[in-house]
Parts: sequence; structure tokens; C-alpha cells
Amino acid sequence: MTAPYLGVETVDKLIASRFAPSPTGQLHRGHALSAVMAWRLARRAGGRFLLRIEDIDTTRCRPEHEAAMLDDLAWLGLDWDGPVWRQSQRTAHYAQALDRLVARGVAYPCFCTRADIAAAASAPHGPDGPAYPGSCRHLDPATRAARLAAERPAWRLDVAAAQARTGPLRWHDARAGWQQVTVATGDFVIARRDIGTAYMLAVVVDDAAQGISDVVRGVDLFDASHGQVLLQALLGLPTPRYHHHPLLLGADGRRLAKRDGGETLHALRAAGATPCEIIAGLGLDEG
Repeated sequence: MTAPYLGVETVDKLIASRFAPSPTGQLHRGHALSAVMAWRLARRAGGRFLLRIEDIDTTRCRPEHEAAMLDDLAWLGLDWDGPVWRQSQRTAHYAQALDRLVARGVAYPCFCTRADIAAAASAPHGPDGPAYPGSCRHLDPATRAARLAAERPAWRLDVAAAQARTGPLRWHDARAGWQQVTVATGDFVIARRDIGTAYMLAVVVDDAAQGISDVVRGVDLFDASHGQVLLQALLGLPTPRYHHHPLLLGADGRRLAKRDGGETLHALRAAGATPCEIIAGLGLDEG
């Protein structure tokens, strides 16, 4: 089974893009780049621009950060359609999606800690740490049942089983072109043990629910698209078009992060920068 695909040759009746920050700190210029690109994509096509707050990580998200984000976006001159969505209000939808994946036999409980995974001799290391070696995928039914009765697990997608069900998949990026789905991280987490879901699953469910046709985000999330397209196919959800843009770098040559206080929109505003100056400095193509 494959998901419906909105190819680049398709002319949508209504384009919908979104900006979906996590309120774990203040927005910086890199966030502004994604937000402005997504806003322009929708507005120039007469489509919708939606705002979603990805606040499922209750251990790190703060309401004051969300309030500051909304203020910064309005200061930049961005508006959005409809109410702001918050993932913290949609946990039942993520649970339903997880149940469907479990029922299809493509998800399994994982009891491993990060230390367990790092210690696995066969686990290759990538930019995001060691790939998951599949330890809990091989638990016998009795052991799995006993541990489920005593522990709250995370849940992982069985990538091999999932790909066997979907067959080959591909997706399109505006800069990189067509991509064959290849999940290099191993069986990735779709539900954390502490919050009951994970970014990979929640974003797929929400993009479909909001009717997102075009996803604009940094190239640091390029690899995540492979797993998300696989989840879309398993759940029978549409695959949007992707637009992964290069990351803005700080003076030290490293990508911007929320810890870079001097690059936050709040700090730049306090220093006297105007919205026009910020947007002009993003390097956007005005053509």
C-alpha cells in the first residue's frame, strides 16, 4: 500500500503550509527563515498558512516561550489562518494512530535506555547518535508480556516490517528532487515512554489533519522525512511536498540554536532591528 502522493506537477486548489515551533526557547533568525518562507509560499498562492505549537514535550515546553513566539511572529508581519493548534491538546489522536500501527504488527514496545543502545556493539553511530540495534524487536512473547506488565515502554516502528507492507516509497523535495525512502536510523521511536507519543508520529498525524500540502523546514530534518513518509503510507495519509532549506549559521559557523541568545528575535528587536531588516537578512529569493 502506498500513500496518495501530491506530486510537484499537481496544481492544488488550495495550498496549505505551516510553521510548527516547539516552545522550548525563543525564536531565532533560523526560525524566522522557515516561517517567512512557509508564509510566502501560502500567501503567494492564495492558500492557507497555519500555526501549530509542538508542545508535547511537557518537560521542556513553557507557556511563556509560546507567548513570546506568537509576539515575534506578529512583529515580523506574519498572520495565520484559523486558531493556533497545540499538540498537547491532541494526544488522543496520536494514541489512536499508535494503536493502528500496533494492530498492523509494525510497532513494538521498547524497554531500552539510551545507555543500553549506546553500549550495543553492533550499533553504528550517525549524527544523531547510535542507530537502534533492534534489541527489543527480538524479545520472546512471554518476556515482552511480563515487562509490559511491570514497565511503561517506548514504542518503535519495525522499519523492516513496515517497508515489507508498503513496498518502495518515494517523496519529493523542492531542492533535492525525488527521494527513495531509506530509513538509516533503524527502528525509530514513535511514542516516548514519558509522554505517550513522539515527534515523528505526531507531526505526521497533524500535517494530515490540518491538510498541509507543503512542508517548509530546515535541511536538518531532511532525513526525518524518510521515516515520516513511511508512517504516512502505513496510516493511509497523504504525503505533502517538502521544501528543505539550508540552515542559517552563526558567526562561529555553526547552525543557530535556541541557546544562541544574541541571534534570537527578542534580542535583535531589543537592539533596534526592524522586521524589514530581519527579513532582508534571511537571504530569501525575491524573484
